[in-house]
Amino acid sequence: MRIAVIILNYNSSDDCRKCVSFLKRQEGVELELVLVDNCSPDGNKVEALCREQGCTFIASPENRGYNAGNNIGLRYAAEKGYKYALIANPDMEFPQTDYVKRLVKAMEQNETIVVASSDIIGADGIHQNPIVRDGNWTTSFNWIKGFLCKKNIDAYDFIDNYKESHYCDKVSGCCLMVKMDFIRQIGFFDEYPFLYCEEPILSRQVEMAGKRMYYTAEVQAIHRHIASTKGDPVKRFQQWKRSRLYFVNRYSNYSWIGQQLANCSIKLHTKLFIFINKIKK
Repeated sequence: MRIAVIILNYNSSDDCRKCVSFLKRQEGVELELVLVDNCSPDGNKVEALCREQGCTFIASPENRGYNAGNNIGLRYAAEKGYKYALIANPDMEFPQTDYVKRLVKAMEQNETIVVASSDIIGADGIHQNPIVRDGNWTTSFNWIKGFLCKKNIDAYDFIDNYKESHYCDKVSGCCLMVKMDFIRQIGFFDEYPFLYCEEPILSRQVEMAGKRMYYTAEVQAIHRHIASTKGDPVKRFQQWKRSRLYFVNRYSNYSWIGQQLANCSIKLHTKLFIFINKIKK
């Protein structure tokens, strides 16, 4: 089976090279590696990598964010008639050479599955998948627990059961497989968020379509994400605020009062984060 793999680059050419090297070792499937450059300073390096490794290179004329950039690759995959596409961040590693094959197997066990993902660990060994469902408006205040509660040592506090394969409510956007018929059905990823909250939005879209997500514990990928290298944390947190407010008001189905309370929590969280960041500086 041929699978499209979409890797979105923004100034991560070294990570792209490493990710491509892992994907080139995949067995039992035929992959077309589609590298989309999101109008980044090192796009020429990624283009050269694609010529060298026989990958498909697509340059975006502007950087409109994560979902918009991935949609460029997804539209290409749709035009080519692919049944499945794997979205992978450049900083993903795939030590298991049958990773993609087994993710396809997970997708094909039930026709209602339109999104699938695997166990994912960070460089610190902490599990990042699957993610618990966004609950009612009260969950917008869960950030307060971060100041009061002791953190788990094996997984983030928003992580569901990572030890067993199961239908799940939400998976990490750093690496997931999607069914292209479903992507066409929803009109591709919602492009309002520039960064952040792509996962809860996709979770709600799956729910509204009467489809399902699946998490398989049988395979594992490594996410070499280093937060300190990703730019100004205040600007990134402001992007999170913008995206989270959009999710609450567009997708959450909270009552009007619930929306207002959630919005207040998000704004307070942002102000507190900025204040703490200034103190640290």
